[in-house]
Amino acid sequence: MAATAELEYESVLCVKPDVNVYRIPPRTSNRGYRASDWKLDHPDWTGRLRVTSKGKTAYIKLEDKVSGELFAQAPVDQYPGIAVETVTDSSRYFVIRIQNGTGRSAFIGIGFVDRGDAFDFNVSLQDHFKWVKQETEISKESQEADTRPKLDLGFKEGQTIKLNIGNMTTKKGGAAKPRVSGSGGLSLLPPPPGGKIAVPPIPPPSSTAIADHVTPPPMVKSSNVSSADILLDLGTPVSASKAPATTDLWGDFSAASSAIPNQTPQQSNWVQF
Repeated sequence: MAATAELEYESVLCVKPDVNVYRIPPRTSNRGYRASDWKLDHPDWTGRLRVTSKGKTAYIKLEDKVSGELFAQAPVDQYPGIAVETVTDSSRYFVIRIQNGTGRSAFIGIGFVDRGDAFDFNVSLQDHFKWVKQETEISKESQEADTRPKLDLGFKEGQTIKLNIGNMTTKKGGAAKPRVSGSGGLSLLPPPPGGKIAVPPIPPPSSTAIADHVTPPPMVKSSNVSSADILLDLGTPVSASKAPATTDLWGDFSAASSAIPNQTPQQSNWVQF
């Protein structure tokens, strides 16, 4: 505990250059102090006020403006409390309990000329003891956490775990089949087994198309044939099955119609070309 006290340092919370000190009459009832009962026009002492803190305790120090000599000191263990009280008729005046080194204490009144100085003095004490409360709660929670049984999340001896990860080889063998993804990132099902696309059959040529086909007439050789063409014709054997050339163009229609089998006979009233 002594080592902890040695490590604590004193910090300054608030400094006000002008403060008035008053001797106050003893309180006769529980209704509180009134600044109107004091001699406000004739303060008993004027100096500087400094609020410091060391650990969880705050100190209100009244010091000389020039030399900084300590005039009186009021230790504050709790605020609001008996060490610092506000008056009932003004926000610029307070009653503090001062103590000396021997433990003797007395109550005196202090007042600020500026209302803003009184506000800063009040807020500095409130912020300090708010911090003290938070520190107390944090230390209490940490002590409770140390006394709780710790949760053991480690593996025991011989303990194992099993992990199921997708797209991995299973025990029965074979890897997982990947899904077929189509356009746009959508998954498509594979085609059914044995499925074939039927090709439409090609229709056979009709007899009408054959009948409408016209064989071009053979070319008639001109009588003005050169001697070279005659020699070439002598060297080429003439086929025995070659039909003689004819100038009748309508005869090919009759030949084409007679070549088609199973043709119904033409009626007599029609003229055959």
